[in-house]
Amino acid sequence: MTGEHVQRRLAAILAADVVGYSRLMETDEAGTLARLKALRCAVIDPAVARHCGRMVKLMGDGALLEFASAVEAVTCAMEIQKQVPEYDPGSSPENRIRFRIGINVGDVIVDGDDIYGDGVNVAARIEALAQPGGIYISRSAADQVRDKVPVGIESRGSQTVKNIARPIEIFCLVNGDALAAASSQPSSAEKTSIAVLAFNNMSGDADQEYFSDGISEDIITDLAKLSELHVIARNSSFVYKKSPVSIRDVAAALGVRYVLEGSVRKAGNRVRVTAQLIDAMTGGHAWADRFDRDLTDIFAVQDELTQQIVAALKVRLTTSEKDRLSGKRIVDIAAYNYFLQGRDQMWLHTRAGNINARALMAKVIDIDPNCAAAYAYTGFTHINDYVNGWAAEPDSTLAKGLDLARRAVAMDDEEPEAHFAMGVGLLWSREIDSALDAAARCIALKPSSADARVLKAHIQIFSGLAADAVETLESYMQLDPFYPEIALQFLAEAQVSLGRFDLAAETLRKRLVRNPASATAYALLASCCGHLGRTEEGRAAWTQALKIDPDYSIEHRRHVMPYKNPADFELRVEGLRRLGLAV
Repeated sequence: MTGEHVQRRLAAILAADVVGYSRLMETDEAGTLARLKALRCAVIDPAVARHCGRMVKLMGDGALLEFASAVEAVTCAMEIQKQVPEYDPGSSPENRIRFRIGINVGDVIVDGDDIYGDGVNVAARIEALAQPGGIYISRSAADQVRDKVPVGIESRGSQTVKNIARPIEIFCLVNGDALAAASSQPSSAEKTSIAVLAFNNMSGDADQEYFSDGISEDIITDLAKLSELHVIARNSSFVYKKSPVSIRDVAAALGVRYVLEGSVRKAGNRVRVTAQLIDAMTGGHAWADRFDRDLTDIFAVQDELTQQIVAALKVRLTTSEKDRLSGKRIVDIAAYNYFLQGRDQMWLHTRAGNINARALMAKVIDIDPNCAAAYAYTGFTHINDYVNGWAAEPDSTLAKGLDLARRAVAMDDEEPEAHFAMGVGLLWSREIDSALDAAARCIALKPSSADARVLKAHIQIFSGLAADAVETLESYMQLDPFYPEIALQFLAEAQVSLGRFDLAAETLRKRLVRNPASATAYALLASCCGHLGRTEEGRAAWTQALKIDPDYSIEHRRHVMPYKNPADFELRVEGLRRLGLAV
């Protein structure tokens, strides 16, 4: 308040979060709550007390603790992460309780027993990036505990997060036991895990960036078709583009054992591609090679490169996977250039990007009329225009997009992107069951497809399969550890459908930290608050939604949102009505 003195202090803040909490609750709500309560009494509370800490608050699936010393906070976190698996050894691996922990030292604002401010926000952002069972700390915490705790402290590089103006340099605690395992454990333990970084553009021409990126993405696409591999999505592996971080740091942050890096030099009619596959556990090269070819041989280079990586990883291919890897490719270099540029524009997910992508894909089709992927991506841009309200004639735009996607499937039933685009079109055309079949077909053709899993989860939400959607989103987040904040909206939607309004509200607050300009997040948060009886907070959230988007309309969303059961949408409206809103 004006004129009132704000109390501040320096504190070590520990933020903790239960990994896969929603799935655990859906599997066994009563049992999970009982195990968490027992775990807190037997492990967490005693550890906090031993290190003179204070439980500030419990927040659904997380907790916020305060310590006077960074050393005490880190030592307490180490004890907790060591004792939690020892306390719960009888549970199956998928149902075992695990925590992510983030620690920061910073200035906090004191409000009674609660604390706020930048120091708390940074701790929460760090915790969200930590690996299951791991501990990530800020630079300020690392400086205070280095040489004072019996573990290694390794940099994970600087990360830019929403609502924090400066990049945050993150460090991971590692030793020979549980923490080391947590920092390097592959996301899918039964599969060989790999991340393909964006190849460096060595052409001396920034306009050729699309070409080196395209080579990297094509390798990701090929590897993602193999069922024995866990391949990190482009969205996450490209985060490290031009970033001076170590391969071991990248592998730890993405939860993979192998990292592929390389470069592309394109000059005239010649191209040089270099690549090296690094085993992050040893730091050694599992494979490396250089290809100097005519530009028209770039397709053969890609095939050879992928085959050599597969051989180095000792991946066993099924007959269908061998066929897919040797399947249809663009064979004209001009068409390939247009294709890479068009795909690059499509990934922008903007109105202008969609227009540019369509123009470029049209050039591909002029040269190669049998390129199913070009039809699929063109169709997707039309559907994307419909979904985002960029279409002058929405219904015909959606129909055109779906028609192009279906044409792509008819041309090449083995093209996963064709089934993906068709699935999106079918979803928004309210052909829900067929959309789910298309997403499943895409995943069968491309097991590491992160996009297909997001689509599948979205369809499951609209189908009334919210618990399945939560599980699908968790598998997606393993493939895309730096997932975009829209994924949190989908998770919150699933939690609302399950009646878990408290969890959904927490998830939405996390999204709003990363994107404070989301009207849909504020609107759904308002509904959650209505169901929870938090009238003042709910009305404030609704006011903010309308401030961001004055044209936000419940009736419009009722018309376009393809819920199989209209009652699922009305559940969201009921929360707003409980706030006294006339909707």
